Amino acid sequence: MLGLGAGICANTYPGGWLPSDESTLEAWYRYNTGITLNGGNVSQWADSSSNSFHMAQSDTGEQPSYNDDNGVITFDPATDTENLQSSSSIELDGEFIVGFVIDPVIHNVIVIGSNSVPNEFVKLQTASLFRVKNDSSGNIDYTLETGHDTKDAAYWVLLRDSSNDLYVYKDGLLQDSAKSVAGTFDIDAIGVRRTDQNAYKGTVREVVIFKDTSDTKLRDRILDRLRTINNI
Repeated sequence: MLGLGAGICANTYPGGWLPSDESTLEAWYRYNTGITLNGGNVSQWADSSSNSFHMAQSDTGEQPSYNDDNGVITFDPATDTENLQSSSSIELDGEFIVGFVIDPVIHNVIVIGSNSVPNEFVKLQTASLFRVKNDSSGNIDYTLETGHDTKDAAYWVLLRDSSNDLYVYKDGLLQDSAKSVAGTFDIDAIGVRRTDQNAYKGTVREVVIFKDTSDTKLRDRILDRLRTINNI
């Protein structure tokens, strides 16, 4: 069964802006849109960009659930690891912006990561630490100055500029100072890394990925969109 929500109307945003208006859009797992259902579970979350990095799960035991009342996807690894995976890896080897809207139940969980490349992930480590790691770095930790409690619905943006400085924003507020993080980030999974490690528990509403940060106002447009989705 195919569940295709209308998503959020473009008129919700100033000027009717959508991520697909940007030529630098790399992947977009759009809120309440492009969701293929297997009963009440998600077998695919289609990429709403033109690049077709669709996230899918053929194993029925590992499919997250979907709530069509509020458009959220819920990952619950109580009996099995629940995750969505792409057959092709999104490679972020330069400037990028990654945004997502999540409501986790626990810490020490992966939001997005790689099943094909070891130790590549974006992770909520603790109530006070946000961690990233890629092929050229060890663990890079950001102190969450606004803190993070479980059941804390929030919108997040990661931005790496042309100097390889990586910034983390939570609910529009910069967390910690920028860290120098070179190298490629590989993303081919939502909710897990390396098949079953640090499985995510909680909800995801949207994930959006852009390459290039030369448009200095793009970050603010993304933050505006994610804030609106988080408040639904």
